[in-house]
Amino acid sequence: MTDIIERVISKSGDFFGVACNSTALVTEACRRHDVGPLAAAALGRALTGNALLAALLKDDQSVLLKFEGNGPLKKIITEAGYNGWTRGYVKEPHADLPLKDGQLDVAEGLGHAGLLTVIKTISTNQTYPGTIPLYTSEIGGDIAYYLAQSEQTPSTLGLTVHLKADGSIAAAGGFLIQSLPPADEAALTHIEEEISNLPPLSELFSSGKSPADILSLLFKNVPHKKIHSKPLSYSCSCSHEKMEGALVSLGRKDLQQLMETEGRAEVRCEFCRHGYEFTKEDLAALITQASDNSKL
Repeated sequence: MTDIIERVISKSGDFFGVACNSTALVTEACRRHDVGPLAAAALGRALTGNALLAALLKDDQSVLLKFEGNGPLKKIITEAGYNGWTRGYVKEPHADLPLKDGQLDVAEGLGHAGLLTVIKTISTNQTYPGTIPLYTSEIGGDIAYYLAQSEQTPSTLGLTVHLKADGSIAAAGGFLIQSLPPADEAALTHIEEEISNLPPLSELFSSGKSPADILSLLFKNVPHKKIHSKPLSYSCSCSHEKMEGALVSLGRKDLQQLMETEGRAEVRCEFCRHGYEFTKEDLAALITQASDNSKL
């Protein structure tokens, strides 16, 4: 099944619903970063939750999530755009912990003391950052807490990353329901009932249910209409030019030392693990550029 994100709105206009299947993009992220099972579950949840948040934005806007905790995973950074792209990485991809009640312990992996930082990019020169303490460290609960605290928007998230016995991704996806004031209490009760009665998301996605099917279940007793549908993918915006900028930012002295000791450089993107090679001649040109910049 192709990764896709669907969005609906109640006909009364006071409830939004977003759902996505993110199995392929989470699989790709885990492959690129060679993650273990614990990191796969945590990174997959973060990527999926990020995609759901991005669906609430507008064309060419994006949102970045940074989870930092005192657990062995240390840090998870993800980013997603309204247009359907996502990317991300986990600081310690091979961190491991004993199972808790037979389940991967994402909360302990991230750690209970830490912060969630959310940065929305509205335009090239317009960003809106917000930071809250980690609330549950389960990823979904932290995103919902951020929406309630920083944006005063009551929200419910459901996220799943189901792994096969060999550690590969069997299914990944989720949903986000938002209530806008003043909420219709009857409609709210109907949606809450459907959420409580919903089978495990991993079962729904594994059985072939689509995001549209899940939204239909959640809004079964609430008149609603579909407002958008987009494909999702794991995609990175890194480039040779951006990596040149990263090297130039080191300054002339460090670049000179790098050229003399190594004679070359390789810069690897943290989000997609793609490597960019720079020859001795490339470094010499960047040293000149760094010198010119210092004169400005």
